[in-house]
Amino acid sequence: MADERFRAYSFVDRITSVEPGMRVCGSYSIPEGASRFPVSLAAEATGQLAAWAAMAEVDFAVRPVAGIAGGIAMLTVPEPGQTLDLEAAIERVDAEAISYSGTASVGGRPVVRLEDCVGPMVPMEDYDDPAAVRERYGVLRGGGAEPGAFRGVPEIGWKRAGGEPGEELIVRLQVPESAAFFGDHFPRRPVFPGTLMMDVNNEIAGAFMTETAPPAGGGAWRVRHLGNMKMRSFIPPGERLESRVKLVERDGDREATVRVETRNATRRVSGGLLHMVVEEEGAGS
Repeated sequence: MADERFRAYSFVDRITSVEPGMRVCGSYSIPEGASRFPVSLAAEATGQLAAWAAMAEVDFAVRPVAGIAGGIAMLTVPEPGQTLDLEAAIERVDAEAISYSGTASVGGRPVVRLEDCVGPMVPMEDYDDPAAVRERYGVLRGGGAEPGAFRGVPEIGWKRAGGEPGEELIVRLQVPESAAFFGDHFPRRPVFPGTLMMDVNNEIAGAFMTETAPPAGGGAWRVRHLGNMKMRSFIPPGERLESRVKLVERDGDREATVRVETRNATRRVSGGLLHMVVEEEGAGS
């Protein structure tokens, strides 16, 4: 049954309204029992909502994958038990790509805002079962999916591999060989989600800035905005990666911009600019 498979990395419970080729609204209830729901998954939920609208527009022949995000504002941290209200404005959708912007909010308060995103299309049948995806869309547009399936995502460990203190941090990590989310992303060609790569790099950037400029009087370095984020290639299960975080600009002790780049053995797979600020503990939640 299609609804049983969309559990480990699916973040739209219901699609409440669709203006074909223009706008789509929906929601996702973060399960109370989720062990971890990083803010990057709210961005994933917004992108998934736009993807559902795009797939329906092209009759499920192709589907979008992560490509470029002009900007992602990370404004607050969602918590288990809360409901994300999702909205995406579609600027273009055809068999080649989707262009869109979108937001995820909780109780009217924005959690993330996506700006100038582009997702290239790939053949649906190479990545998923078109009939199962079509059926799932019918569930979301009908009574909605049963909430509570998601249980969280694993921590992706990393180890320091070099870098000049205060200038650059280099780390190495390995994508899991197997994980529940690979069955959702994607069943016919498992791919490490770009939003999980984003979460790992946000963590590495926070560690780098904490070492470079330890917050005086408490607080913690957090990513507030990501700019010009690009996924350049797919990351398969088990891939060994190297991420580099480099200081671009520092404004006093509480604001900085860093550049992050992730590579595999042969090429760059993702990268972008992160604007970071020091927030008091609990201020972003």
